[in-house]
Amino acid sequence: MSDLKTCFKAVDYDLASLLNYIDIGDIGLPDIQRPFVWSNAKVRDLFDSMYKGFPVGYFLFWENGNAQGAKNIGVSGKQRSAPARLIVDGQQRLTSLYAVFRGIKVLDEDFKERRIEISFRPRDGKFEVTDAATRNDPEWVSSISDLWTSGKSSRKLVNDFIETLSAKTPMSEEEEEQISHNLDRLFDVQKYPFTALEIAPNVNEEQVADIFVRINSEGVKLNQADFILTLLSVFWDEGRHALERFCRAARIPPAEGDGPSPFNHHIRPDPDQLLRVSVALGFNRGRLKSVYQVLRGKDMDTDTFDPERRAAQFTILDEAQAHVLDLTNWHQFMSALVGAGYRSGSMVSSQNALLYAYAFYLLGRIRFAVPERDLQKLIGRWFFFSSLTGRYTSSPETIMDGDLNRLKEVKNAADFRRLLDELMTNELTNDFWTTTLPANLDSSSARNPELFAFVAAQNRLNAPVLFSHKHVSDLIDPSIKSKKKALERHHLFPRKYLERMGVDDRKQVNQMANYALLEWPENIDISDEAPAIYVPEVRKRFDDATWKAMHELHALPLGWENMPYDAFLNERRKLMADIIRRGYGSLK
Repeated sequence: MSDLKTCFKAVDYDLASLLNYIDIGDIGLPDIQRPFVWSNAKVRDLFDSMYKGFPVGYFLFWENGNAQGAKNIGVSGKQRSAPARLIVDGQQRLTSLYAVFRGIKVLDEDFKERRIEISFRPRDGKFEVTDAATRNDPEWVSSISDLWTSGKSSRKLVNDFIETLSAKTPMSEEEEEQISHNLDRLFDVQKYPFTALEIAPNVNEEQVADIFVRINSEGVKLNQADFILTLLSVFWDEGRHALERFCRAARIPPAEGDGPSPFNHHIRPDPDQLLRVSVALGFNRGRLKSVYQVLRGKDMDTDTFDPERRAAQFTILDEAQAHVLDLTNWHQFMSALVGAGYRSGSMVSSQNALLYAYAFYLLGRIRFAVPERDLQKLIGRWFFFSSLTGRYTSSPETIMDGDLNRLKEVKNAADFRRLLDELMTNELTNDFWTTTLPANLDSSSARNPELFAFVAAQNRLNAPVLFSHKHVSDLIDPSIKSKKKALERHHLFPRKYLERMGVDDRKQVNQMANYALLEWPENIDISDEAPAIYVPEVRKRFDDATWKAMHELHALPLGWENMPYDAFLNERRKLMADIIRRGYGSLK
């Protein structure tokens, strides 16, 4: 006799009931102001399928084990204080239906408002995305939302439409009957039947994600960030709104006269990314799934629910998020990146490294009171180190969990500095600088962290642009906007020259060690000439001291223009590694 039990049940709804349950807060659909990614055309196709009576899929709900007695934080206007069901799969579909039936605007990925408007032609039952043509043609109901938001009966809507259309185009009784039938049928879409699979409340978050993967026909993995923001919408609407306001403002350069703004040149953060920082700061946890536990009042060790614990955890999360979104903290951290030589997001190969560096900045500033002058260089060095070594590239949450776990023994600012210094020193050994790093520079990747570290080091060391009196840091300023980039990556051994020499493998031609930053007019002038030809001409413009210093800071051996290509690459990689080491060392 098997004792195996299913962990879900199937429940039937009609669409009107689903929408009503959202209205009263029984179903926890993310607030309509969450970014909505479906196109209007996809919504049009959804309505067309429902109108024709085709199946459009099921919903996956998760019963909320903490609904009874739990108080929603920051949520008002709902009859229920906490939802009985959270939607796991089908968010975009249900949001589409809710927005159209209630006539509510949604936000796109850039947090810009838009209304989902779908037109319907009753004569033949055709749906289209609303445009100028359907809006001005009496044959069309320009926005089907009007059917359910106007407050009019279906009979009144049908009569008004036929009267307006008849004034423009004479119709037979049969045509009027067909139009009336099709409008009634559209009005009755609210009776469309849906099935929801409702997962039991004792199923944990990881199992819910696994269930989604197994039953999804496309095998698409559950988007953890969407799931977390669903929970945030349900349990802490004010906190979610604060995150999304910040993220929206971070994408828009402030106009002259505007007040302080989170806009910056390094990252356009998403809400889940900043949540990650808040959890690291508040709970010493590096895993995003820890947010699940906080939001649902789950003990992180025993997996039990407790409303009182949930309230205490929210207090911690609320305080941590306030620090994360504080503009002074945010911009001081960005200043630390600039001070480390990383002038813009184009030099950031890992957003995880940036976000975790921000968490350490906040920990140093708030929990351990590290003086700002010391913290700036320490965090700049930490970001330089973690970016260069790819510390958070593989299993980033596991590594960050380990790093944060080490903070348990930290008591003060001195301990905090000592811990980060030890972590960096233990990895950046002499072997790393002389063997590992030159080997890693043997790459043709355009977004290699070692290449970004080299440019950052040049910024730190105030290197001139190659063959110029200007400095790299001046021309790499992200605030400068022009039609053509001030600096261009130049092949020191030009591609066509190498091809003439029999080197036609793109990976060899585009080696990092074959690149240098030049002003674009210089790049054009050099063209495809051999180094042995163009370098002596350029050499005439500089005295010996300037020429030597320029070569040193660009990791170029004197006389490189006459070296065999392979020998040049090997030698320059070693010199590039040394420049990176000097740039990093300048932050101590």
